Amino acid sequence: MTEDAQQTGPATRIWRMPDTLAILFTLALIAWAATLLFTPGQFSVAGDPARIVPGSYQPAAGPMPAPLLGSEDRTGFLDFLFAGLVTGDRYSATVGLMAFILVLGGVFGMIMRTGAVDAALQSALPGGKARSERLIVCLFLAFSLAGAVFGLSEEAIALTLVLAPALNRAGYDSATAVLVCYGASQIGFATSWMNPFSVIIAQSIAGLPPMSGLGLRIALWAVFTLAAAVFTWRYARAVRLGQRPPIGLQARGDDAGAVAGFSAAHLLVLLVLLAGVAWVAWGVTMRGYYLPEIAAQFFAVGIATVAIARIGRIAGISELMEAFRDGAAQLLPAALIVGAAKGIMLILGGDDPASPSLLNALLNGLGTVTAAVPDWLTAWAMYLVQSVFNFFVASGSGQASITMPIMAPLADLSGVTRQTAVLAFQLGDGFTNLIIPTSAALMACLAAARVGYGEWLAFIWKPVLGLVAMASIVMLLAHAGGY
Repeated sequence: MTEDAQQTGPATRIWRMPDTLAILFTLALIAWAATLLFTPGQFSVAGDPARIVPGSYQPAAGPMPAPLLGSEDRTGFLDFLFAGLVTGDRYSATVGLMAFILVLGGVFGMIMRTGAVDAALQSALPGGKARSERLIVCLFLAFSLAGAVFGLSEEAIALTLVLAPALNRAGYDSATAVLVCYGASQIGFATSWMNPFSVIIAQSIAGLPPMSGLGLRIALWAVFTLAAAVFTWRYARAVRLGQRPPIGLQARGDDAGAVAGFSAAHLLVLLVLLAGVAWVAWGVTMRGYYLPEIAAQFFAVGIATVAIARIGRIAGISELMEAFRDGAAQLLPAALIVGAAKGIMLILGGDDPASPSLLNALLNGLGTVTAAVPDWLTAWAMYLVQSVFNFFVASGSGQASITMPIMAPLADLSGVTRQTAVLAFQLGDGFTNLIIPTSAALMACLAAARVGYGEWLAFIWKPVLGLVAMASIVMLLAHAGGY
């Protein structure tokens, strides 16, 4: 938002998209009201894992209203959040996932508090040097990989705070910093093969093995990342050479200011993090590790980080414990979103195809409609639906929890593979994060770089449109190939 737009009268109110939890609360109220009006139904299932038998839908005798307070065997409106938070076990996509999110938030909070990432960035970006163009590409690749591996998103806010002034000193504008940090992370997020906060959740809900279908996803990550990195490099170079007007701040000069030293302890912290990521990839692919084991692996990374930071005198133990609490607190909303989304599913009757539920009634209706159109059109429509839905629920874990219980069985009914349905989710969830104002991470990164949303929207809509076109082609090809 520009300064002129901000200078409004005291009576002027600027509309803001409601918080994700407020949206989920509204959806819960709508879901509860729907149980009073509509008739649920159920399917017959067969196979291992269970799949819906087409044409087996049976409606109930009439509406099955959900209680207001809840009961022993039914979730009500007033207890939907509690029910969602306590459903499942340590391996489930609710209780286990919420604990997993909090542990990871704490560990990465400690890693960021050591200053290893900040020191590496500041020491690697010399002011006013043309060779920094190559470094911009390298950073883009690194942040895209981080988005693909562990879902770098909110963490990009801190990185933007560090990188924006460094790039300004080198002659680039603030939009370049947002592209390199947040933009790259969302490219990786959208094409990830192992992101625990999106694709792993979606595959778990869809009944698919974690990291299944990674071959195509790795190829997509390489293609989309390369294309986006080239775009960013060309844009950054044009700004530095004065061929394009800068967006946000831009400063020139050789005075790089005070740069934090990159010590051996900082290097060890980063090496431990990289080793931990490799360990997680090995555990998931070779040993079948899931949420509890992956959380333990990252916790081990956190313990090693504390030891290195203490010996290297880059952070104290009490400081790192505070960072752990702060990091977990920052991701607490994500855990609540997962629980709330699950609670909504429980109000509707749950996501079991073999039990009476309004979700099954919705699936049957969508299946009836999609039966009249080609299956390739259904695959593409899934991607568009996920892209639009991301505007209302920008949380990847929340969107997966809400949509995949519907999309996975719908894929069975319409001749689309569940893997393709998961691909539609992650492509739709990722790329639109670059443009939607409901993304807290995007808006925070823009604020950190001092870029107005209006400026950003005018700049980014064409690249996002290009990404949407590429993703649409990918969906059609994936379906044609039986992915």
